[in-house]
Amino acid sequence: MKVLFIAAGTSPAGVFALAPLATAVRNAGHEILVAAFDELTPTIASVGLPAVAVAEGHTTESIKQLDRPGGPIEFPWSPEQELPYVGRWFGRQAAVGLEGLLRLADAWRPDLVVGGTDAHAAGLLGSKLGIPYVRQAWDWLHFEGVEQYANEELAPELGLLGLDRLPDPDLFIDICPPSLIPPGTKPGRPMRWVPGNRQRKLEPWMYAAGERRRVCVTLGSFRTAMPEMFDYLCSLVERLSELDAEIVVAANEAASEKLRARFPDVRSDWVPMEFLVRTCDTIVHAGGLTTLNAMAAGTPQVVVNQFQAFESSLRILEQQGSSVILHRGDKSPDNTFDACNKILSDDSYARHARDLAGELAKMPSPNDVVGDLEALARG
Repeated sequence: MKVLFIAAGTSPAGVFALAPLATAVRNAGHEILVAAFDELTPTIASVGLPAVAVAEGHTTESIKQLDRPGGPIEFPWSPEQELPYVGRWFGRQAAVGLEGLLRLADAWRPDLVVGGTDAHAAGLLGSKLGIPYVRQAWDWLHFEGVEQYANEELAPELGLLGLDRLPDPDLFIDICPPSLIPPGTKPGRPMRWVPGNRQRKLEPWMYAAGERRRVCVTLGSFRTAMPEMFDYLCSLVERLSELDAEIVVAANEAASEKLRARFPDVRSDWVPMEFLVRTCDTIVHAGGLTTLNAMAAGTPQVVVNQFQAFESSLRILEQQGSSVILHRGDKSPDNTFDACNKILSDDSYARHARDLAGELAKMPSPNDVVGDLEALARG
């Protein structure tokens, strides 16, 4: 069996999410390739997977200004702009990458195509080639309303394929713990999330807790690279340093160097999160995949949310009892300090976090899902 995985977006998290299943497919004796915009190919290679660039000459940022019927794509500065932005941007990535994917398929004919949540090119390619298409959730969040905007952006490409909308997947793989799936959501094939991060030489503090309670802060490498987000990160670290706890920051190498110079008592570096989060009493973050790292580790969380679309899922997580959610407009350093203090002073958060880790551990592994892909490919 030959399986083509397609990673969309510009964040490495989209690659990390697909890596465990891709690795399991390869370990079962099958051939795999992972296709993406060229900017993601170093990340794909860093997790030991074969990478192919299918949109050379374009970046996920440059395509926002392409001359297409929908016009330029602007970042959503208000809640009502979020779903159109996500749908159109990921739709445009599919449109720009489709030609390269077709050339790849001519040279390396896949039996099956797997795409992340918004990797719409996977459905287009599957339809064009007449092969099964699998969608794998790249995090645990559930929200609707995006595909109508992707369909609008992809109207020319859909028309050429004789379609009026994006095709439904032949199989949807959901990595969300069952108790966090919103009521009424169509169930998918459950699969346990396991880490797919790139690795590095670990130092003892990265995998072993110290004598004090520990609070981790991370905004993700992609976000931290933005100047305004780095300033916000510094303000968080300064305020959280007043807690009776050790503060550690997971950030990219450039940001970590600046953080260590500014806060000599704070440990900061790029760390595979699955190790660091297990040493922490709570973690402050803003990422869907980081949430899963914390869930698997049984670590309580403070989630800093800036998107209205995520609210329904985050409220379910908050009700589960393992996390405090700072909703849009509530992410001040003072509110973050209070949220961390609340978790550190109330053992129920850690207890509920352990319950969630136990639920996730009982889900089928990626190895268990390989058989489903084999059956699809056989027809």
